[in-house]
Amino acid sequence: MSEVHLAYLNLGSNIQPETNLPKAVELLSHHGEITTLSNVWESEAVGTQGPNYLNVCLCFRSEYLVWELKDKVIHPIEESLGRKRSQDKFAARTMDIDIVLFDDQPVNEAIWELAYIVIPLAEIHPGYRIPGSGKSIGEIATRLRREVWLEMRRGVLG
Repeated sequence: MSEVHLAYLNLGSNIQPETNLPKAVELLSHHGEITTLSNVWESEAVGTQGPNYLNVCLCFRSEYLVWELKDKVIHPIEESLGRKRSQDKFAARTMDIDIVLFDDQPVNEAIWELAYIVIPLAEIHPGYRIPGSGKSIGEIATRLRREVWLEMRRGVLG
């Protein structure tokens, strides 16, 4: 029997997000178990003047290793929803799925000041403490809610 892993994923879209977010969640559910789902949050585009993003975090339980999750699940889902990768890392996109934590280890240390990731993550994993700082996701989310505009969007995921 294979080992089970927990990945916290952030899903974001600013091209038809009301269609693409639910579809991405559905497609992910075919590859593992979604154990927890945050609310959907609207935020301004970062690094560009594009349309606002909708973001959601979820806890995903599966037997995939981190590289398998990216190559066999995340990238194919993004592509099936029309994701076109380009040199412009701030380009509008139909779907962007990022692994935030994998087995409670951060995948990218640069995310802790990104409100569109931290605030939804805090809803489903508020007590997680960031290695090295000792701060909890909940504490950081509280501060970011005062500093950055995000608005909860009800009804996007049913």
